[in-house]
Amino acid sequence: MLKILVAGKGGVGKTTISALLAHILADEGYSVLCLDADSVPNLAQSLGIPYEKALEIVPLSRNEELAEERTGARPGSGWGVIFSLTPKVDDLVDKYGIRIRPNLSLVVVGSIEQPKEGCMCPSIALARAFLTHVLLKEKDIVIVDSEAGAEVFGRGLAEKFDIMICVAEPTLKSLMIAKKLLRMGRELNISKLLLVINKVQNTMEASQLYGKVFSDDAIPYCTISFDESVVKADNSGLGVNSIPKESPVYRDAAALAKRILSLKRKSKVG
Repeated sequence: MLKILVAGKGGVGKTTISALLAHILADEGYSVLCLDADSVPNLAQSLGIPYEKALEIVPLSRNEELAEERTGARPGSGWGVIFSLTPKVDDLVDKYGIRIRPNLSLVVVGSIEQPKEGCMCPSIALARAFLTHVLLKEKDIVIVDSEAGAEVFGRGLAEKFDIMICVAEPTLKSLMIAKKLLRMGRELNISKLLLVINKVQNTMEASQLYGKVFSDDAIPYCTISFDESVVKADNSGLGVNSIPKESPVYRDAAALAKRILSLKRKSKVG
């Protein structure tokens, strides 16, 4: 139904936004699957999994036993080894998915980026095959908390996303980086682009910065208020589900969820 890519440089709050959207859309009755495809995955804790249990999760891209079972080769077995690039992955959500709520699940994928030498190891092959399967086959809402840029997905896979949300802070430098990331998404044929300016304390100043950076490229944007309840939840090891629904950040994230659903409906009509 809806495939959402959430991107942004480290520290801007993309994982918090991903988790808030997941819970809000689940509250609306949608079946939501979250994939943590960051090289430093921490979506589990943001969704509400206790810190100690979150540390025990092994990402698919680091699960050597699973990679060997599904691809026919163990990661690190050397150059020239032959392994399957199309391993069986259609059962991984059921086997490795973590049930957060009856209609909200998480799979920690880990990084899907190839080593700089260009050699794809069995673990990365497994993770990419799984992600491809999910984007092509899952019929409900999929939220992918990703690495900084969409380029790691490559043309063909990136364009399977319906919406790319790029999260930035209300600073000139952060918005300039977001602009570059959004252009990458456009070049990879992601159909809808949306900028989220997070941690906003002064809406007017954020709007002025947006106008300065995006004067030649009016990508739709929305703002998410800075909220001490997010800091409190993080420091207490709690997920976003502990944040009061009447709080500013929850209110703004709910408005963002409605806008995302509206964008999808409009694309269907068009």
